Amino acid sequence: MPAISSNAPEPSRTDPALIRNFCIIAHIDHGKSTLADRMLQLTGVVEQRQMRAQYLDRMDIERERGITIKSQAVRMPWAAGDTAHVLNMIDTPGHVDFTYEVSRSLAACEGCVLLVDAAQGIEAQTLANLYLAMENDLTIIPVLNKIDLPAAQPDKFAAELAHLIGCDPGDVLRVSAKTGEGVEALLDEVVRQVPAPVGVADAPARAMIFDSVYDAYRGVVTYVKVVDGRLGHRDRIAMMSTGATHELLEIGVNSPEMTPADGLSVGEVGYLITGVKDVRQSKVGDTVTFQRGGATEALGGYKDPKPMVFSGIYPIDGSDYPALRDALEKLQLNDAALVYEPETSAALGFGFRVGFLGLLHLEVIRERLEREFGLDLIATAPNVVYGVTMEDGVEHTVTNPSEFPVGKVADVREPVVRATLIAPSEYIGAIMELCQTRRGVMKGMDYLSEERVELRYTLPLAEIVFDFFDALKSKTRGYASLDYEPTGEQAAALVKVDILLHGDKVDAFSAIVHKDKAYAYGVKMAAKLRELIPRQQFEVPIQAAIGSRVIARETVRAIRKDVLSKCYGGDISRKRKLLEKQKEGKKRMKMVGRVEVPQEAFIAALSSDSDGGEAKSRK
Repeated sequence: MPAISSNAPEPSRTDPALIRNFCIIAHIDHGKSTLADRMLQLTGVVEQRQMRAQYLDRMDIERERGITIKSQAVRMPWAAGDTAHVLNMIDTPGHVDFTYEVSRSLAACEGCVLLVDAAQGIEAQTLANLYLAMENDLTIIPVLNKIDLPAAQPDKFAAELAHLIGCDPGDVLRVSAKTGEGVEALLDEVVRQVPAPVGVADAPARAMIFDSVYDAYRGVVTYVKVVDGRLGHRDRIAMMSTGATHELLEIGVNSPEMTPADGLSVGEVGYLITGVKDVRQSKVGDTVTFQRGGATEALGGYKDPKPMVFSGIYPIDGSDYPALRDALEKLQLNDAALVYEPETSAALGFGFRVGFLGLLHLEVIRERLEREFGLDLIATAPNVVYGVTMEDGVEHTVTNPSEFPVGKVADVREPVVRATLIAPSEYIGAIMELCQTRRGVMKGMDYLSEERVELRYTLPLAEIVFDFFDALKSKTRGYASLDYEPTGEQAAALVKVDILLHGDKVDAFSAIVHKDKAYAYGVKMAAKLRELIPRQQFEVPIQAAIGSRVIARETVRAIRKDVLSKCYGGDISRKRKLLEKQKEGKKRMKMVGRVEVPQEAFIAALSSDSDGGEAKSRK
């Protein structure tokens, strides 16, 4: 183990037996961030005058939408009896699109607080997060929140929660994050139930990177949990997957602001700053050790997230392309689930095909690019990844309809998800009808209680990325909740619908849809373009076609000049002669004319904003 430089103090060591690492998991709007606020106040790490609601939600978007997007770690002191303990708490997101953030947080903890709204009960994301915690072998503390609400039914939902976890209803803690009732007892239970972290104190240092952010002034800030050994100020460290080596310029803890320390030992959670500006050198899931005499075996990392939805993101001003590339690179450090690659479009110029975990993820990333980096962007309508096999056996992966191969197709495969829907039992019929219209296959149904039912369906991902969540909420008066996870692919009768303007294909408007819905898409797109494309000197046919078969048509009428205005009175043959002459001119113009589609028409027809604003409603 390398010697610590003489000018740095000996790293202080917190006894691992006194450390408790835990996170808060719940469905959206069940009060995770409010509970975190009360804990910050009770433990005294945030003064009353500095306190604000949702203290750990740092981004404007999080505060405006009332959702948590980024996990936040904070170190808090807590005395249980006469013994002072250190609590490392991570506040996690609740939305299905940010499950990856939750999975990374769970890997850095030994226990979790499973929070359920006492007025709403268990919801789909509650179950999903519970199963994630069980997979990680965490100690689960069931808690009912919002017991101060008039609509709260703590006894009913405590029984539901106890049935789910397999404990006694009396073991379910009851708190009000708003008033602070029961929060002290919860912190005592965290100390009592959550096991202390286990590690080898005198082994070579091993720390797992569970998050990292980019700071414009200080470079990459890496958040780690130390599993073995200790890391100290000015140590030379190495990243085991990339082999990159750095000097530790600063090491410390979040309490909740960044507080420098002289070192981190077994079980502690904190941050490292090396001054590195290259965002690719700090990979989430990597293991940090010493450059010399370091560990030889890396810690188990995370599974790379697979993007579910793809969208093209283009700068409206082409000169912003390099700025968009840099912005995506920096956001990828904050958000390891973001995947992107360059692409070009005849209509929109240079941009990126970006992979997201869902529609809210897309909406948040686009808003962050526009706000934090000052970019004006257009996002094309989202689509999923298809696998296409030709009759000659050649395989194609299609992330964009324009990549759909020409020729004889043997089969097309689309991604499928397993969806879990939880709703009051009176809405079973409406949910079944909705899922059947979206080509869903029912896999099972369980009653969580007399009034609440859990439905499990297999659904094509393409059917739920647009307005499925909106339709589900409207059919169930907002009571239903949805969670989904990918389960592979299935063959489907999918076709590519091309849009032709004046006989020429416009790739940007193409779409891959199910055969039964192709006609409806063609009619809708043709009607939309008829409104958007300005009238020309000649008639412009807008056609939707599958291969060579036209399935829908609209026509943009030609601009007519009134050539008869100067013909008052006189012989009809003179008027006919003038009209025939005009007709010949229009015919010639139509043969050589090209339809110029204005940028505004592309933006209006392709922008994901016109797809019902589903992402906005998923907060």
